[in-house]
Order: sequence, then C-alpha cells, then structure tokens
Amino acid sequence: MELETIKRIYFVGIGGIGMSALARYFKNRGCVVCGYDKTRTNLTIALEGEGIPVSYVDEVASLPTDFISPDVDTLVVYTPAIPKNSALLNHFRAADFVLKKRSEVLGIISKGQFCIAVAGTHGKTTTSSIIAHVLTDTGFGCTAFLGGIASNYNSNFLLGDNHVVVVEADEYDRSFLTLHPDLSVITSMDADHLDIYGDAGQLEESFRLFAGQLKPEGTLFVKAGLPLEKGITYSAGSSSEIKGQNIRVEGSKFVFDYADGDTLISDFQLMLPGKHNVENAVAAIAVALKLGIDADKIKVAIANFKGVKRRFEYIVNGDGHIYIDDYAHHPEELRACFDAVRQLYPEKKLTVIFQPHLFTRTRDFADDFAKVLSTVDELVLLEIYPARELPLEGIDSGFLLNKITLKNKEIVAKGLVPEYIKNKNPELLLTVGAGDIDTLIQPLKANFTNV
Repeated sequence: MELETIKRIYFVGIGGIGMSALARYFKNRGCVVCGYDKTRTNLTIALEGEGIPVSYVDEVASLPTDFISPDVDTLVVYTPAIPKNSALLNHFRAADFVLKKRSEVLGIISKGQFCIAVAGTHGKTTTSSIIAHVLTDTGFGCTAFLGGIASNYNSNFLLGDNHVVVVEADEYDRSFLTLHPDLSVITSMDADHLDIYGDAGQLEESFRLFAGQLKPEGTLFVKAGLPLEKGITYSAGSSSEIKGQNIRVEGSKFVFDYADGDTLISDFQLMLPGKHNVENAVAAIAVALKLGIDADKIKVAIANFKGVKRRFEYIVNGDGHIYIDDYAHHPEELRACFDAVRQLYPEKKLTVIFQPHLFTRTRDFADDFAKVLSTVDELVLLEIYPARELPLEGIDSGFLLNKITLKNKEIVAKGLVPEYIKNKNPELLLTVGAGDIDTLIQPLKANFTNV
C-alpha cells in the first residue's frame, strides 16, 4: 500500500503512544481518522479534542459506516497489545481489510524520505525526542513520531515541511525491521522482551539485522560497548569515537563538552540529569552535526530541551518536597534513574514507589530488579501490571519482595498509596513504572502541594 492511496484509516488501539502519533499524522494529511481503545485516557481525550473520534466499545456495531466494508483506500492499523479475540480485529480480518502493524505504517511513511531511526531497549524515546527537538528548534525541520510526550511541544508528533522523518524504532516483536534508515542510532541492547525473543542472543541478532538495514550511504551511531561490529561509537566519558566529557553538575543542570576527534564544543547545558542522558544528548548532537546544523544553534537547542513526560519529570520541586516521576521499568533503567537522583540529591532519603510491568519481565529479571531496588532507602511495591499477559503461577510482587534485601520495604495496594505517602511525608519521592502508576501522580502531587 502506498501512502498517497490511503484516504481512510482506523486504529485498533489508538490510545497507544505510537499509534496516537500516527493518527495525528494522517489527520494532518486530511484523511478520515478514527479508532478504538479499551479505556479513555488523557491521550484519547486529546485526540477527540483534535477531531479524531474514539470508541471505547469493542463491537462491530460501534464502527462508522466507512469501516463496515473494505476498499482500496482504507487501512486498518493495529497494535500487538490488542487481544486475539477482539471483535473489531476479527471483523477487519474476516472482511479482508488491509491490516498493518504500526511499524509497517512507519515504513510506508518513511519510504522515499530521509529517515532518522533511533532504536534501543531503553533510551530511544529520549534520544529521538532530543533529535526531533534539535532539528525543529534550529529551523532545520522534521516530521517526528515519538514514543513519549515531548514537553517542549506537549505532543508525541511533530509536523515538518521537509522530507526528513525521525522515528522511534521499536524492537518489540522485531517491528523495527520494516525501516531502512539514512541515519540510525542504537542506544542499548540489554535483554528484554524475552517473552518474544526467548533469549538475549535472539534479541541481539534482531539489532544486528536492524543495523544492516541502513541505506548504503547511511551512518550508524552506536553506544560504546554494544556487541555490534560496525557503527561510529559514542559514550559519556568512556573510550569511544564520539564522547561527552568533562561532565559536571552546575546547579540543577548537567554540563559537558562534546568531542568527536575533529570537533570540540564546550559547555553544553542539559536540563535532564544523569550520565545516561548525557549519552542520549551526545548521540543527538552527532546526528545534528552530520546533517550540517550549526554548532551554536545545536547548543541552544540542547539547553532549552525540557525533556519527555514521565522521563525524570519533576512533579513537585520545592524546598520541603521533591517528587519525580519516571517511566523506568527495566533493571538498567531503574539503575540509571536512581544514579541520577543520587547525583542531584546525595544527602536526601530516597523513597521509591515501583510498579512492576509484565509477569514475564518480573520473572526473567527478578534478581536484577531485587538488586537495584535494594539500593533505595524506602520502597513501596505495587502489584504487577499485567498489560497484555495472563498471570503466571508464583510470580507476583510478593515473589519479588522476598528477594529484596532492603529493610524498609512494603507492598501497598495502589488505591491506598496516596494516604500511605501522606502519612510518611517523604522529602524525596520517586514513582517508577510503565503500567498505570501514572494515575497516582496527581493524588500524590496533591499531598505535597496542599500542605
């Protein structure tokens, strides 16, 4: 299916962060756009406000007349998170609609355009968002499909007027293999999604295949230390071809110098904390320089990048209380997040609320989770968020809690957490997880702002 032929498009799972960016893109192209999702969220409410109808009923009777019968101009996009027994999905399949996964549609959109793709088991959302921001802020321009809400734009979608596309390349179910980028960044290859891949070796092989899909004259940037044979390496301070160096904290900002052998640019200021975010910024700077963007303009753009929602997002930042929310849901992400907090607030007692995401991930990385969670001062553990999975016997938050060596640890029902935290009144609070823990943000914020 070619991009120009698509006139009507229905999204099954429109409330997903990646799906909603596509919905916004096709709405901007003048297509008829609508979709379904299981629950009403801030994201689906925003889509409705932009003129995109959203249904919350998985029934064929809820479909607009345009989507009862297939035609050559109609496309149905679905997410793997949709259950196999979905009435809507089965209707579209039985009626022989053209069905595509989100990643396949990104492949259709980026075909024939200059594609910048960012992949990695973590770091890809922040890195792709920094790249998109730098290109936009400097006037270079791009269209971007992001896996998070970029705070500078309050959106996961940016629309440019050139032929440059920035995409977050998702490794889940090997979906990034639909892309053929001009510029690629690989931020990390830690074991994850083992329910799909089986083992870390299969995951690594998929990343090697992705690296091999670069266009013949393309450029690949790879975080130093990854098991890839090609690519220009980057890092924060370690041995690599491109690096962020002289890293220091000045006030609440991380400051660093960029060096790539030919170029040295001093005193980049970054609002995002942590060595891992310096690495993300270094990769973005390398991409921007490769595109020929002026170094001084890049420096200004990096300094005014406000981050991504739920990526080390300050919810409360006052004299008496600090509350930070982060999407971290893998042991390595938690470690990087905790390290950043400790660098900024070494003297403060750290209270963490963590919601494990997926039974399989909790099972596969239980020892790693336990090790990193044992490094905080006080831990509140929520029950596992199942997402697309059915429960696994013996795998619950109690299973994880028993492995954690920390003394101050407790499982608390999600609905009881605001009152629990109100009584504890911690000076430094961090919520982490990829499930529905974000529904606690406003109630927890109220505890600190209504005192």
